[in-house]
Amino acid sequence: QVKLVESGGGSVQAGGSLKLSCQTSETTGSDMIMAWFRQRPGKEREGVAGFRAAGPTAYYGDSVESRFTISHDNAKNTVSLQMNNLNPEDTAIYYCAVAFYYTTERWYGSTWYSWSKYHSWGQGTQVTVSS
Repeated sequence: QVKLVESGGGSVQAGGSLKLSCQTSETTGSDMIMAWFRQRPGKEREGVAGFRAAGPTAYYGDSVESRFTISHDNAKNTVSLQMNNLNPEDTAIYYCAVAFYYTTERWYGSTWYSWSKYHSWGQGTQVTVSS
Protein backbone atom coordinates (compact mmCIF):
# COMPACT_ATOMS: atom_id res chain seq x y z
CA GLN A 1 0.00 0.00 0.00
CA VAL A 2 1.43 3.32 -1.09
CA LYS A 3 1.44 5.94 1.62
CA LEU A 4 0.74 9.56 0.70
CA VAL A 5 1.31 12.52 2.99
CA GLU A 6 -0.03 15.92 1.96
CA SER A 7 1.05 19.33 3.14
CA GLY A 8 0.70 22.97 2.20
CA GLY A 9 -2.96 23.66 2.89
CA GLY A 10 -4.10 26.72 4.78
CA SER A 11 -6.04 29.94 4.60
CA VAL A 12 -5.52 32.65 2.03
CA GLN A 13 -7.38 35.66 0.70
CA ALA A 14 -8.93 35.72 -2.74
CA GLY A 15 -6.31 36.30 -5.39
CA GLY A 16 -3.62 34.60 -3.34
CA SER A 17 -1.60 31.45 -3.99
CA LEU A 18 -0.86 28.18 -2.25
CA LYS A 19 1.27 25.18 -3.14
CA LEU A 20 0.20 21.74 -2.04
CA SER A 21 2.68 18.88 -1.87
CA CYS A 22 2.15 15.15 -1.68
CA GLN A 23 4.99 12.90 -0.56
CA THR A 24 4.71 9.35 -1.83
CA SER A 25 6.30 6.31 -0.21
CA GLU A 26 6.96 4.75 -3.62
CA THR A 27 9.41 5.88 -6.23
CA THR A 28 7.71 7.46 -9.19
CA GLY A 29 7.79 5.08 -12.13
CA SER A 30 6.69 5.46 -15.72
CA ASP A 31 3.47 3.51 -14.99
CA MET A 32 2.38 5.89 -12.27
CA ILE A 33 -0.68 8.07 -12.60
CA MET A 34 -1.27 10.86 -10.13
CA ALA A 35 -3.92 13.43 -9.50
CA TRP A 36 -5.33 15.98 -7.14
CA PHE A 37 -8.99 15.89 -6.20
CA ARG A 38 -11.02 18.17 -4.00
CA GLN A 39 -14.26 18.01 -2.11
CA ARG A 40 -16.06 21.28 -1.58
CA PRO A 41 -18.69 21.62 1.14
CA GLY A 42 -21.88 19.86 0.07
CA LYS A 43 -20.37 18.73 -3.23
CA GLU A 44 -19.01 15.48 -4.60
CA ARG A 45 -15.32 14.83 -4.92
CA GLU A 46 -14.03 16.25 -8.20
CA GLY A 47 -10.86 15.93 -10.19
CA VAL A 48 -8.70 19.04 -10.16
CA ALA A 49 -5.59 17.96 -12.08
CA GLY A 50 -3.93 14.77 -13.19
CA PHE A 51 -1.17 13.33 -15.31
CA ARG A 52 0.82 10.23 -16.15
CA ALA A 53 4.44 9.99 -15.07
CA ALA A 54 5.13 8.81 -18.63
CA GLY A 55 3.81 12.16 -19.78
CA PRO A 56 3.44 14.38 -21.61
CA THR A 57 0.06 15.95 -20.95
CA ALA A 58 -1.39 17.37 -17.75
CA TYR A 59 -5.17 17.56 -17.43
CA TYR A 60 -7.18 20.09 -15.50
CA GLY A 61 -10.73 20.66 -14.43
CA ASP A 62 -12.48 23.49 -16.25
CA SER A 63 -12.74 25.66 -13.15
CA VAL A 64 -8.99 25.58 -12.45
CA GLU A 65 -7.54 25.59 -15.96
CA SER A 66 -4.83 28.27 -16.33
CA ARG A 67 -4.72 28.87 -12.55
CA PHE A 68 -3.44 25.54 -11.20
CA THR A 69 -0.34 23.55 -12.22
CA ILE A 70 0.40 19.94 -11.32
CA SER A 71 3.98 18.72 -11.28
CA HIS A 72 6.13 15.99 -9.85
CA ASP A 73 9.69 15.68 -8.64
CA ASN A 74 11.09 12.19 -9.19
CA ALA A 75 14.07 12.78 -6.95
CA LYS A 76 11.85 13.75 -4.03
CA ASN A 77 8.91 11.40 -4.77
CA THR A 78 6.67 14.43 -4.57
CA VAL A 79 3.58 15.49 -6.49
CA SER A 80 2.72 19.18 -6.21
CA LEU A 81 -0.18 21.45 -7.04
CA GLN A 82 0.56 25.13 -7.50
CA MET A 83 -2.64 27.13 -7.09
CA ASN A 84 -2.75 30.76 -8.18
CA ASN A 85 -5.45 33.40 -8.24
CA LEU A 86 -7.50 31.48 -5.71
CA ASN A 87 -11.14 32.37 -5.15
CA PRO A 88 -13.67 31.34 -2.47
CA GLU A 89 -15.04 28.62 -4.77
CA ASP A 90 -11.70 26.84 -4.39
CA THR A 91 -12.36 26.29 -0.68
CA ALA A 92 -12.25 22.53 -0.19
CA ILE A 93 -10.37 19.58 1.21
CA TYR A 94 -7.73 18.62 -1.33
CA TYR A 95 -6.56 15.04 -1.78
CA CYS A 96 -3.72 13.59 -3.77
CA ALA A 97 -4.16 10.19 -5.34
CA VAL A 98 -1.90 7.77 -7.20
CA ALA A 99 -1.99 4.39 -8.85
CA PHE A 100 0.55 2.17 -10.52
CA TYR A 101 -0.49 0.42 -13.69
CA TYR A 102 0.08 0.78 -17.39
CA THR A 103 -2.08 3.39 -19.12
CA THR A 104 -2.15 4.98 -22.54
CA GLU A 105 -2.35 8.73 -22.99
CA ARG A 106 -5.61 8.36 -24.85
CA TRP A 107 -7.27 6.31 -22.13
CA TYR A 108 -5.99 8.45 -19.32
CA GLY A 109 -7.04 11.66 -21.04
CA SER A 110 -10.66 10.52 -20.98
CA THR A 111 -10.67 9.08 -17.44
CA TRP A 112 -8.18 11.03 -15.30
CA TYR A 113 -10.94 12.73 -13.28
CA SER A 114 -12.53 9.46 -12.19
CA TRP A 115 -11.60 8.80 -8.56
CA SER A 116 -12.08 5.04 -8.98
CA LYS A 117 -8.98 4.90 -11.20
CA TYR A 118 -6.69 5.66 -8.24
CA HIS A 119 -5.75 3.16 -5.56
CA SER A 120 -4.00 5.21 -2.91
CA TRP A 121 -5.13 8.44 -1.30
CA GLY A 122 -3.72 11.02 1.04
CA GLN A 123 -5.51 12.10 4.19
CA GLY A 124 -6.57 15.44 2.71
CA THR A 125 -5.52 19.00 3.40
CA GLN A 126 -7.87 21.93 3.96
CA VAL A 127 -7.70 24.98 1.72
CA THR A 128 -9.81 27.98 2.72
CA VAL A 129 -10.08 31.07 0.55
CA SER A 130 -11.74 34.15 1.97
CA SER A 131 -13.19 37.02 -0.04
